[in-house]
Amino acid sequence: MVFHSRSLLPALPLLLAACGATERTSADRLAATGELVAMSGGDAGAAYACIACHGVDGRGNGAGTPRLAGLNQGYLEAQLEAYGDGRRAHPEMHAIARKLRPEQRQAVSAYYARLGFAYPAAAGAPEPAAAALYQQGDSARGLAPCASCHGPNGEGDGGGNPPLAGQPAPYLAEQLAQWRRSARRSDGGNVMLAISRRLSPAQSAALARYAAGLPGGPPRPVSPAAFPAAHRGDPRNDASTRPLYEAE
Repeated sequence: MVFHSRSLLPALPLLLAACGATERTSADRLAATGELVAMSGGDAGAAYACIACHGVDGRGNGAGTPRLAGLNQGYLEAQLEAYGDGRRAHPEMHAIARKLRPEQRQAVSAYYARLGFAYPAAAGAPEPAAAALYQQGDSARGLAPCASCHGPNGEGDGGGNPPLAGQPAPYLAEQLAQWRRSARRSDGGNVMLAISRRLSPAQSAALARYAAGLPGGPPRPVSPAAFPAAHRGDPRNDASTRPLYEAE
């Protein structure tokens, strides 16, 4: 069958419009590739698909599995690196991360970073002692306010200081326990190691409940730290500067 160019002319505007509608930016394509990794497990295999624990919406399971939706892309990449090289101890995540190629780690991080997340309404009144410790710290014990790095609303502050609001309280409490026993060692300056060891298990649990229930919001723009010793920069190189991998 032979097509004549004249017969295609009436349809040309429609074809061009269709092409424009489907054109995607490189960021779109990266996130789309990341969705495939999240659904299939990438080189880690289907048994390790991200959605099995973190859900299609990236919200986690509400207990021990964290939400990934809306977290900083560079932060997510850094955590996959830490799982892969053992700085974060977690058998399943180690098995997954070490099998993912660097481009797969980047893509799946981009995918989860771009997912929307609506913070749940606060449940119940905050515990006064936990609220004071989070917002004001305890200078007598060398504890800077958690808010100085993670934001007064738990919204996070830059790539190295993730949001705590909207994370499951059991997960946050377990992370403090991981820092305390050096099972998590990906923190620049060992700030969280020092903090976690100055908290009792009961205080850690109360802080986790308080932080998880904060209202959250857009992460604060990166700015000079009010508490330089406690403010973490790039978690991969201990720098106290703007993370090089963080999107502008």
